[in-house]
Amino acid sequence: MTVKPLTPDLWPAFEDLFGRQGACYGCWCTHFRLPPAVRRGNSHASNKEFMKARIETGPPPGLLAFDGERAVGWMQIGPRADVPEWNNAGRVSAPLQQGDESDPAVWAISCFFVRSKARGQGLTHRLVAAGIDFARDNGARFLEACPMDHSKDSRSVGLFVGSTRVFEKAGFCLAASRKTGRPLMQFRL
Repeated sequence: MTVKPLTPDLWPAFEDLFGRQGACYGCWCTHFRLPPAVRRGNSHASNKEFMKARIETGPPPGLLAFDGERAVGWMQIGPRADVPEWNNAGRVSAPLQQGDESDPAVWAISCFFVRSKARGQGLTHRLVAAGIDFARDNGARFLEACPMDHSKDSRSVGLFVGSTRVFEKAGFCLAASRKTGRPLMQFRL
């Protein structure tokens, strides 16, 4: 298993991982990148093109996990400014301090997508560990996540934000509790 930053040359692997439908109902990991009204008006194809352009622009918007040559998992990670919808004041993921949303040293892990056959093998743990190193190597001071405490099963669509247990095991601490079951967690780098 290897983990690599998503660069333009890895687009075919990302596209294969997300499949024809674009992972979660055609999202293509635009949920926290685009305003809700824009997302609702977009097609799967326009979300795909948006994400492809974002990857081509750089820097890498996340990490891909590979089993051999095939991508089996994805984690969106980067400065909070790169995921503007994650910063909305009404969200449980809203910034802790004024200015965090534009501070290039305050990063967020906002989304995961793992192939169904690769689930239950600790892949999100590996992605988070690689993400901590990636954030540190790129000048982050803080890494934040807003996971889900519980789900009815491991295939829950809501788990695209990750599991609290994974972040606790990686050393993240509770930073804010704004909604039951959805803590804002932080890792100091």
